[in-house]
Amino acid sequence: MKKILLSLGAAFLLAAGAQAQTSWGLKAGVNLGKYSNFGDDQKNNTSFHVTGFADVPVAANFSIQPGVSLQGKGTRFYENYDGITDAEFSRNVMSIEVPVNAVYWIPAGTGSVFLGAGPYIGFNVSGKEKLKGSLGDYSGETEWDLNFSGDNKDMNVIDAGANFMVGYKLYNGLLLNAGYNLGLTQLVPNADNNVSNRVWSFGVGFQF
Repeated sequence: MKKILLSLGAAFLLAAGAQAQTSWGLKAGVNLGKYSNFGDDQKNNTSFHVTGFADVPVAANFSIQPGVSLQGKGTRFYENYDGITDAEFSRNVMSIEVPVNAVYWIPAGTGSVFLGAGPYIGFNVSGKEKLKGSLGDYSGETEWDLNFSGDNKDMNVIDAGANFMVGYKLYNGLLLNAGYNLGLTQLVPNADNNVSNRVWSFGVGFQF
């Protein structure tokens, strides 16, 4: 019984220590998104991201960061004829993501460089396409909502892939970070090629 009580006490102290060392953070910034296998004339679609995360130390200079994130993604096209832009097409998609990143910290100067990577799963919750200019028989400006369900859906709901990130954390908690979002799942139903997200991100944050 004494050994059991000692083991339970040790487990409780370890759990309490881990909880005490866990920190919390918030990041936000700009996203530059495109799709794979979706044409060579794509341009970066500018959107944003907001991410809340926990940083849980598991070893010296090593931690796990689970989080919840609101991510803006999509793509953009410009149709040009004789050097004149006649039409602009854009697709903007908002996704709620759950990333889990492994992060390695390297002390440097007045803070630490960090390198991270890990999987994410996302759920596309809203989207809109917009056409502006002259394309074929159409001229003007219009927009419509994307459909994520039913037989005629425009996009699949699930988006999953891998995150890669690098940045610098000052000792006061300020974060400067950049990342790359590599989608691995098919976004467009019945497409011949695997159309998936490719997103660069740049932002700032604070870790409490």
